[in-house]
Amino acid sequence: MKIILLGYMGSGKSTIGKVLANELNLSFVDLDHAIENEMGMTIREFFEVSGELKFRRLENEVLNKVLAENDRMILSTGGGTPCYGNNLQLMKSASNAKVLYLKASIKTLTERLWSEKDTRPLIQSIGDDDLPEFIGKHLFERSNFYLQAHHVIEIDQKSVEMIVREIAELL
Repeated sequence: MKIILLGYMGSGKSTIGKVLANELNLSFVDLDHAIENEMGMTIREFFEVSGELKFRRLENEVLNKVLAENDRMILSTGGGTPCYGNNLQLMKSASNAKVLYLKASIKTLTERLWSEKDTRPLIQSIGDDDLPEFIGKHLFERSNFYLQAHHVIEIDQKSVEMIVREIAELL
């Protein structure tokens, strides 16, 4: 079984993925970490040196590799992963895979991301007052991709344990 988690940054893909992997006795793979291991540098450094286009190509290669090499895993993707190239189709067509969208409101994402701005290059330079609008615009652009997941899990007002239990029952 492959469970692939999609969602905007701050939706809890990594946190929920780790707990879910432990609960279901599956390995956990964070795609961003797998990419960093492949590159030998952080994603932020790679963006600065090589740009987004080369990053997206590498992201696709590493996604292919991770899907091929892991039969039983929880995969946490980057927020933009399903929106580029054939990544979403790769995920949805991977053998024995379920793609889940962890859907959060703009309010929830804004509250979570305010405290993480320093560690999130994409929003580091966005003013606090502009953050909700920035997130809303991104969600509007990406929701068409996210909503193609096999299942949509609403995460607002839920604990990690509640979300994990909901996913486990769904499977």
